[in-house]
Amino acid sequence: MRTNDQTRPSSRRGASGAWRRGDRLKPAPATDTLEMYGHPSKGETRLNDFRTQEIYFNKIIERYMRLCAINEKQLTTLFASISISPSNPSTSTLSLLSPTSNLVVAAQPLPNPFASPSITELSTVLAALRKLREAITATARKDAFARRAYFFGIHAAVLCKDWESYAPALNSLLNVIHRQSPLNPPDVKEYVGLLILDQACRLGDIALAHETRLRYAYRDRRVEMVLRALVADNWVVFWKMKRAVDGYQRSVMEFAEQGMRVHALKCLGRGYMSADRKFVERSADRAWAELVKDGVGWELTDADKVVIKKPKAK
Repeated sequence: MRTNDQTRPSSRRGASGAWRRGDRLKPAPATDTLEMYGHPSKGETRLNDFRTQEIYFNKIIERYMRLCAINEKQLTTLFASISISPSNPSTSTLSLLSPTSNLVVAAQPLPNPFASPSITELSTVLAALRKLREAITATARKDAFARRAYFFGIHAAVLCKDWESYAPALNSLLNVIHRQSPLNPPDVKEYVGLLILDQACRLGDIALAHETRLRYAYRDRRVEMVLRALVADNWVVFWKMKRAVDGYQRSVMEFAEQGMRVHALKCLGRGYMSADRKFVERSADRAWAELVKDGVGWELTDADKVVIKKPKAK
């Protein structure tokens, strides 16, 4: 007869993983409040509720303000780190060779000084603003909340040069919401000005920019001077106006800045054999090291002189 300690263990298995107390005590993975909704354009319907939209917008603002506070001293660089390429190939890819000098300027990506969390957070905010805008469009909402959400979304996207977000938002704000729920005159002037600058600086369509200006009877001396500078390739006026406009307009103008700078440098190449480094830096509004990083083909001598072109051997 077998003793009790020789009894074979039961073949019945306990609950799967029941002995792992650590696994049972682990909390469920947290869900980002800004990523819990999908895009309404892809079938998401939970954001169709007006109250849900307002709560979601408040969470977006809270996340955005916290991100700005963390990166308070480097906001401009953070916004530039997430900027996408412009749609106009003439401004996105600059590789120009002056016929009278060896100037070559090519747009190259700058090193990213930010850790991925800040950029990821900003990308999440921009994606959330797009979801909210799609929800407002899907529900045909045109009240004061819709205007406020559009204002905030356009400003954030403009600072990041996210034209894929702010361009359709500007058109919807002015062509849809404004027609049924008119904006205040100062707001109309602000957003029409941004639309005009976007058409002129990013798209390079001066005719369309003037058409928009006439349609809205828009008058602003600084924006009109920017249009004239673009037509005349006047880098000096463009440079002055870039410092005269507000931060949002300045951000849109930067789409055309590199093209205007290249034209100014080509003019230097045609008119000078050599020049002082400081003169070149003032003319281009850019430090010599940045010009070298951009790919300028001029040489800097030990005497702090920039050799633009060398005389041809006889």
